[in-house]
Amino acid sequence: MHRRLSRSTVPESTLLSVAPPTATGIVHLGLGNFHRAHQAVYTATAAAGESHPWGILGVASRSATTARAMSEQDLLYSVVTISPDDERVSVPAVHTGALVAAYDPGAVIGAIGDAGTRIVTITVSENGYHYSAETGSLDLDSDAIRHDLANPAQPLTTIGHIAYGLALRADTHGAPVTVVSCDNLLANGRRTERLVREFIGALPDARRDRTLEWLDARATFPNSMVDRIVPASTDDHRAAAERRLGVHDAATVVAEPFSAWVLEDSFLAGRPAWERAGAVFTDDVEPYEMMKLRLLNGTHSLIAYLGALDGRATIPDAVAQPYIANAASAVLRLDYLPTVKVPDSVDIDSYTRDLFGRWSNTALGHRTSQVGSDGSVKLGQRVPAPALHHLAGGDLPHHLALTVAAYLCCVAPPPGFDPGPHARAMVDPAARQLGELSANTTSIPRFVRSIFESGRLFPRELAAHEPFVDRVAALADLIVRHGPAQACADADRATRN
Repeated sequence: MHRRLSRSTVPESTLLSVAPPTATGIVHLGLGNFHRAHQAVYTATAAAGESHPWGILGVASRSATTARAMSEQDLLYSVVTISPDDERVSVPAVHTGALVAAYDPGAVIGAIGDAGTRIVTITVSENGYHYSAETGSLDLDSDAIRHDLANPAQPLTTIGHIAYGLALRADTHGAPVTVVSCDNLLANGRRTERLVREFIGALPDARRDRTLEWLDARATFPNSMVDRIVPASTDDHRAAAERRLGVHDAATVVAEPFSAWVLEDSFLAGRPAWERAGAVFTDDVEPYEMMKLRLLNGTHSLIAYLGALDGRATIPDAVAQPYIANAASAVLRLDYLPTVKVPDSVDIDSYTRDLFGRWSNTALGHRTSQVGSDGSVKLGQRVPAPALHHLAGGDLPHHLALTVAAYLCCVAPPPGFDPGPHARAMVDPAARQLGELSANTTSIPRFVRSIFESGRLFPRELAAHEPFVDRVAALADLIVRHGPAQACADADRATRN
């Protein structure tokens, strides 16, 4: 039996912060790999060598696996930073507890409402915010939100946990707090504030008014941009951590060397010195958000869908195919880049080269099925605005159309078409609905038209541009009949013409 990672067995040389936190100052919602390889690392690094009040209470949404593993290891875990040329292991000893919201929602509300909590951070993916893709407003008709409004002691959603936790603060001590979304949403702080306010606006009158008045003066929701590729951990990654640590870690996280965090500096109750760890504070996060959401995330999605359809298990395998690399370069440079205001501090040619270098990191093994999951929520953040920008100028963005076509072929393949095991492994909240629609629609053009006209995935404004909808259908038909390489060649020819 291997020794387990713990405070008594961890090699001190691997600890990012030797002194344990003196208090819980941060509640983090979403105890997944990304948080543990990103915000937790920044917090531990910022406090290296000194006692600090910025311990993190990690809250998993549903799965108890990570929370249980960390609890059995004195809340420790390792981060394996890996590239083809290097492998390093560190242990961010910064967590003070681990909860599972589905098991104890009252404890989550109580933690957010506690006077000692000064920051709430969030990484629950785009799918965790329960907003309408068409309006951007809170989806008050969703079963989960309806449940939360009717059951204030046992909410299911992240928005419900935050809203009731903030209401508790307003009802009791009134201490200020800052809520920081670290998910890939444009203007994520403003979006989170809007959704929380809309939830609170649906509460009974007295609590609604008291909480909204308190929010105006005592809560902030700064925008932020986060960036680090963090794939799912494998047995090989866990073995690498064990070799370096000399002990077994059941909660290993693996990540690329690159990491970035850009935030608005609007914290009412203090914050860690995250700039010591490389975070950037600015008054205008939006250009960084837009650049990341479109150039990195949007292109990443196309690579994932094409790669899966080509039978490629990983992003490096996918981008190594010349036709996929060419399509990725085209969507980035021709369709996304003209819609982005690049920050003055960024050399866009260097940034683009670095992106392809990061996607080519064969040591990570980032899976196409992981990157391609939740596309019904992700693509609504990435495709419509750039597409409408080009369409308004009289241009047809062929590779944005290709992105949508490849996505639909992966998650809702027409009858008789097998998209392959990696596409079938993608998880998507709309997969069942889209699959039924695909199975019951007599042609690909009618299926694609119904998707756009429904307004569920993309704003109906995009459906009014028939050439774009027709182009998505034509490219999807090419994928089904001749494969993704032929569809990419057709998009490339159309772009050059």
